[in-house]
Amino acid sequence: MTTLSIRNMVCRHCIEAVRRILERLEIPDGDVTLGSVTLPAPLSATQTGQLHEALHADGFELITDPEEILTERVRHAVMHHVRDENECRLNLSACIEQQVGQPYDTVSRIFSRREGRTIEAYTAAQRIERVKELLDYGELTLGEIAFRTGYSSTAHLSRRFKELTGMTPSAYRAARSNLRLPLPEA
Repeated sequence: MTTLSIRNMVCRHCIEAVRRILERLEIPDGDVTLGSVTLPAPLSATQTGQLHEALHADGFELITDPEEILTERVRHAVMHHVRDENECRLNLSACIEQQVGQPYDTVSRIFSRREGRTIEAYTAAQRIERVKELLDYGELTLGEIAFRTGYSSTAHLSRRFKELTGMTPSAYRAARSNLRLPLPEA
């Protein structure tokens, strides 16, 4: 078994795009998950080069540096932690250790050196991005959003949102609603 790490895979559409690339290159039996492809056998140098080019053309990147692979795995663990309502209530360090399979202090040191910020700072930014998405949908109250994203209260969410974005969630929602135009009537 060979596992290849791929940067910029963030959703199920990315998984499908990578599957199509593997099919196009006639690389069989690839198990594609967010951030990686597991193959039954190593690729030849020619296949690796072709895969690198095809991934790059679609906005992905084959990662070979072990520290960068670890950093990418941490990014995916954080995204999972932030986007899963049950996970966001668990301890971040325990969640990352479970997902990455290495001690948190080791992972944290490497991540901070590679990213120029801590895992906690990266997680805070990802949580706010998730809050923005939920605000954009316009279907949930601020209290519901706070609960779904693991904030202890709407006040805590509002305070962190303003610290990181410079505006309140209400101001953000109002500004975004002005950007959405209704469909023209037929």
